[in-house]
Amino acid sequence: MSKTAIITGGTKGIGKSLVKLFSSKGFNIGVCSRNLEELHSLKDEITEAYGNEVFVMRADLSERTEVEYFVKYIKEHTKEVDVLVNNAGLYIPGQVHNEKDGALEEMINTNLYSAYHLTRGFIGDMKKRKKGHVFNMCSTASIMPYVNGGSYCISKYAMLGMTKVLREEMKEFGVRVTAVMPGATLTASWEGTDLPESRFMDPDDVADAVWNAYEMSDRTVIEEILMRPQLGDL
Repeated sequence: MSKTAIITGGTKGIGKSLVKLFSSKGFNIGVCSRNLEELHSLKDEITEAYGNEVFVMRADLSERTEVEYFVKYIKEHTKEVDVLVNNAGLYIPGQVHNEKDGALEEMINTNLYSAYHLTRGFIGDMKKRKKGHVFNMCSTASIMPYVNGGSYCISKYAMLGMTKVLREEMKEFGVRVTAVMPGATLTASWEGTDLPESRFMDPDDVADAVWNAYEMSDRTVIEEILMRPQLGDL
């Protein structure tokens, strides 16, 4: 029976690279994003290239009700979830003392609460089967704050904290938990930049690192993946 990977925010950047890589390895894919047209385009692309099943749903994961709808939708289409990648995220530049009102709530809802509720939706079955892997897309901003990072850094610090807690909780159940902390990666977040492509990491490199962590034997877990551009942070 084919395995299933759930990847949120899977139509662009790192998420799309993950969708392609896990599909190429024979996984069926459950994916959501806010753009239905992009989801259908991705489904057609993956189905044509690999023949896998791809379950897509438009969802705004900053809304808890839509997170719950997505969990329900996935459970209606697959019996087991083998890999959960909490990749959906939002970056609003600003500083704590002057960023727009509501920025913290918006990014906490998207970057933290969505992962919290999705994980709770799928982790029970992983525990019962004593098998599964949760990847939480954190950031170098989870360990090193930067000016103009504001509430984004706060949300990513919290995401890393949640990942560490979940790792401790899941040890005895055989469920692996990994924090992924990429630095500047050439994704939609950097559209319009004047910096050369060589200054950024390739999203495919992040996806490869995730896959390599997944491929480890059940006796081993890579707890944290920290990645930066060769020339350092931006």
